[in-house]
Amino acid sequence: MRDYLTFYIDGAWVDPAEGLTTLDVENPATEQVVGRVALGSAADVDAACKAARKAFPAWSQTSREERLEVLGRILAEYQKRFGDLATAVTEEMGAPASLAQRAQVPAGMGHLATAIEVLKTFKFEDDRGPTMIVKEPIGVCGLITPWNWPLNQIVCKVAPAIATGCTMVLKPSEVAPFTGQIFAEIMHAAGVPAGVFNLVHGDGLGVGVPLSSHPEVDLISFTGSTRAGIEVAKNAAPTVKRVAQELGGKSPNIVFDDIAFAEGIARGVPAMMINSGQTCHAPTRMLVPTRRMDEAITVAREAANQVTVGDPNGNAQMGPVVSKVQFDKIQKLIQAGIDEGATLVIGGVGRPEGLDQGYYVKPTVFANVTNDMTIAKEEIFGPVLVVLGYDTVDQAVEIANDTEYGLGAYIQAADLEKARQVAARLRSGQVFINGASNDFMAPFGGYKMSGNGREWGDLAFHEFLETKAILGYAPAPAAE
Repeated sequence: MRDYLTFYIDGAWVDPAEGLTTLDVENPATEQVVGRVALGSAADVDAACKAARKAFPAWSQTSREERLEVLGRILAEYQKRFGDLATAVTEEMGAPASLAQRAQVPAGMGHLATAIEVLKTFKFEDDRGPTMIVKEPIGVCGLITPWNWPLNQIVCKVAPAIATGCTMVLKPSEVAPFTGQIFAEIMHAAGVPAGVFNLVHGDGLGVGVPLSSHPEVDLISFTGSTRAGIEVAKNAAPTVKRVAQELGGKSPNIVFDDIAFAEGIARGVPAMMINSGQTCHAPTRMLVPTRRMDEAITVAREAANQVTVGDPNGNAQMGPVVSKVQFDKIQKLIQAGIDEGATLVIGGVGRPEGLDQGYYVKPTVFANVTNDMTIAKEEIFGPVLVVLGYDTVDQAVEIANDTEYGLGAYIQAADLEKARQVAARLRSGQVFINGASNDFMAPFGGYKMSGNGREWGDLAFHEFLETKAILGYAPAPAAE
C-alpha cells in the first residue's frame, strides 16, 4: 500500500496547506486500492509557483555545463530507480511488465539522453551583425501530464525545461501518480536546486485550474484530452501565458493496394493494441482498398486473435485499461459501432473470456466502417480498430484528413516514393512509413484539434524559450 501524502515544494516534502484530503489509487488489473495520494489545493499550487519563481533568477543564469551536469545526475538516478518505476507503471495503470520495461520506463531515459545531446550544441545566441538574437528561458512552467505513458510525458517536458534554464511545477495524473512521486524522489536525489522542480498531486479542478491560471506561471505544457486542453487554454488566457498542448488523436493508417498489403494489415493491428490502445497517436483508423475489404478482414481477425490479454505481471501482451471510467466509455463506443452497422470482426462488448475481474477489454476490430460513424470520429482510447474502405489513393487521403484531429498518420506501401508523396498530403504532425520506430529527435505534436507546439528533440527546447533581440549589440561599422 503506497501512501503519497506530501508534495515536493522548494526542495522539501511538505504537508498539504489546507489539511489532508486523499484519493484512492486503484490497480486496474485487480480493482483493488493499492495506494492513496494527497489532493492539492490552490494554496499548494501558489506555494509551488512562488518557490519556482524564487528559484528562477539563479537557475536561469546557470551555464550550459552546469545544466548538463544536473541532467547527467538526473539520468543516473533515473537508471537506479528503473525497477521501481517499472513496477509502479504496471501497478498504477496496468501496462504489462514487459511493456513497462522495454518502453514505458526507457522512454523517460530516452528523453533525458536526448536533452543532454541537444544541449551540448544548442545555439542560444544568433549573431546578426549589429543585432544579437538571444533565446532565453521563458520562466516558470506548469506541466500537466496524463496517465497513459506517464514517464514519457513527464520527462519529455521536464528534460527540456531543465536544459533551457526554466523552473517548473508538475501536476502528474491523479489516476497514475506513483511514477510522478518516484520521479520527484529522483530529482531530489540528483541534487536539483530547491525550487527548480516542484510537484503537487491533485485533480484538474483542485490543482490543474489554479496552475494553468496562476500569474507566476509563464508557460503551461499540457498533455491530455482535447476537451481538457480547451479548458486549460481558457484558464491560461487572462494571464496571456504561452500554452503548449498535445491532445487527442484519431490517426489514419493507409494500406496501399500492392504486394505489401497483407503485411501492412498484420503490422497495423498489434500496433493499435499496444498499451491497450491507450496511445494518443495509435493507428486507430485503418484504410484499405474497398475491393480487398474481405481479405483485410481475414488478416485483421487473425492478427487480433494473436493478441493475448491478461495479468500484466504475466506474459500477456495486453493488460487492462486504466480505470472503470475508461472501461465503461470503451464499452459504450463498441456498442455504438455495433448499433451503427459496422461489421464486428472480432472482440465486442464485455471482458475477455476467463477474466472476470479487472478492466480488461477484448481486442476489437470493426470493418466496413464509414467515416461518419461514431467509432470513426471519436477517440476511443482502447483496443478498438476500425477499418474503412477507399477506392482511390486520392479518396484515401481525403478520408484520412477528414477528422478534427491531426496527431499521427501511418502508411503501409511497397513503393517508398508513393508513400512519401502521400505523406506530404496528410495533415498530421507525424507520419510513420512502413512500421518506422519512434525517434526521440523527431518533433512530436499535432495539427488541428490535436494541439499546438512540439515536444521531443531540439524543437522541444524552443517551447521553453523566449526570443530577445538586442539591437546595437555590436558597434555599427565605421563610415569610410
